[in-house]
Amino acid sequence: MLNIEKNEMTKLIKIDLDEVREYIKNTSPDSKIYFGADSERVQVDNVWHVDYLLCVIVHIDGNHGAKIFGHVDRERDYDKNLDRPKLRLMTEVFKIAELYLKLADDLEDREASIHLDLNPKAIHGSSCAVSESVGYIRGVCGLEPVIKPHSWCASNVADAVKRLC
Repeated sequence: MLNIEKNEMTKLIKIDLDEVREYIKNTSPDSKIYFGADSERVQVDNVWHVDYLLCVIVHIDGNHGAKIFGHVDRERDYDKNLDRPKLRLMTEVFKIAELYLKLADDLEDREASIHLDLNPKAIHGSSCAVSESVGYIRGVCGLEPVIKPHSWCASNVADAVKRLC
């Protein structure tokens, strides 16, 4: 959790979907596309917000480097249970599913996966949303989501997006 003064607010960034579409179009069908989501609570002027961190990684030919597109979106935090933040976690899932669906037709036959920053172990707060999140991604996106400990795109890259903005 961060405490940010108004004059230190994070510069929020948005993904240019047309730029992502064009980039994907210019890569080979062997390229792999990864979608990742994470979130972080921040306090601005004594009011809690959530920064939702989304990223799209285009892994060129699956082995020739990658281009990362990042998105940070700040919203008011209404989650009352801080130990089991189900509302915040499900909002992450809704946002990454929406991003995936906006780009799904442009992926053509490229391999794609959605990474969620959720831990299935009951000792972790994010375990409260694993079942619903996995079901939502399966049903809405038709993909089997990747969760911890294998969700590197959400756990590492989405966090890096926040640090870079």
